[in-house]
Amino acid sequence: MGERTTVPGASGGGPLPPLIGLGRDLRARGLPVGTGRILTFVRAVGALGFTDRDSLYWAGRTTMIARRDDIEAFDEAFDDWYRSLRTTDDLRVELNMPVPAPEDDGEPIDRGPEPDDLEVQVAAASERHGVDDDEEVEPGDESSIRIVASGAEVLRSKSFGELTDEERERVAALIRSLRLRVPVERTRRTRPASKGERFDLRRTLRRSLRTQGEPFDRAWRARTARRRPLVLVLDISGSMAPYSRALMQFAYAAMAAGRRVETFVFGTRLTRVTRTLRTKDPDRALHEIGRQVEDWEGGTRIGESLKALLDGWSQRAALRGAVVVFCSDGLERGDPELLKIQMARLRRLAHRVIWVNPLKGSPRYEPLARGMAAALPSVDVFLSGHNLESLEHLASTLGG
Repeated sequence: MGERTTVPGASGGGPLPPLIGLGRDLRARGLPVGTGRILTFVRAVGALGFTDRDSLYWAGRTTMIARRDDIEAFDEAFDDWYRSLRTTDDLRVELNMPVPAPEDDGEPIDRGPEPDDLEVQVAAASERHGVDDDEEVEPGDESSIRIVASGAEVLRSKSFGELTDEERERVAALIRSLRLRVPVERTRRTRPASKGERFDLRRTLRRSLRTQGEPFDRAWRARTARRRPLVLVLDISGSMAPYSRALMQFAYAAMAAGRRVETFVFGTRLTRVTRTLRTKDPDRALHEIGRQVEDWEGGTRIGESLKALLDGWSQRAALRGAVVVFCSDGLERGDPELLKIQMARLRRLAHRVIWVNPLKGSPRYEPLARGMAAALPSVDVFLSGHNLESLEHLASTLGG
């Protein structure tokens, strides 16, 4: 099938060279992949906005493969191409597609020279390999690719408070498709294993009865591993109104991380919504939560709500050794000293405390609010949560 191809520009040079590289490799293996199909592949990746392995695979397979007989060759080519990009399994290629320049009083703002023509780059890749296109490139393909890819990139970086209703629906669907991975912990319990760190004397002696008492077949035990609990505590007060719905969508996506996921919301009081979120219909779940929670978009009592969480759940497995994600702007209406004490309690109990503050997305933000200043000493990771890109970063941070 040919030797492995090294993709030019995999570590630099923008997003196009590595994507074009897959089409070049498929051509080298004899597959009929023309410029039009490569353009469609680039457009699909830009529209998805996610460049994990599965997204790249299906984007390439559905756009560049037309025959069932070519699937096996595509799988081999894709594996080689993917490994040449990175050595880890959580590849994410940055898609920094050019954004059209906005207009100022009817005149476009001069932002310097335009980027290299996308269609020219793809066509050049075809010509270097001496392969004729298998299909005509439709007029407007280049502009369509730029618009779609640029739109996906703009949505990822646009603040939740600035989204239109249509954009909000698109972003909500993208948030729900996020894949969260929770760290695992090694427990004290052990299980039988082919090899491990502990010698299993009892099983070894029992097996030796088959060989006249000679312990030829030795047995071992290894410590078991399980996912750590994940606890989401979401602020739904009035100051968090532009972001609370997106954070609830994130909580819905988190439910797919396993059964050991708990979600609480708070304004002036704490409400557990875990059971409500365990449904296949996210819109129905959010509607039901809105009906259950009486203090939605009301005041903020972070310290009192956190105390209620610790008093009611600190003796349960849900909090001990958990990864706790606290989503709030830190604008405390209550006693900041109470919040400081409760955060210290939480830090001693949890494995990791992550605080997500949408206000941190502003470059001018400083954690000077009384509540935020009181909580920060007990926080392990301090992140922003104002747009889709920041929630993607949060999802990857949880796995770390």
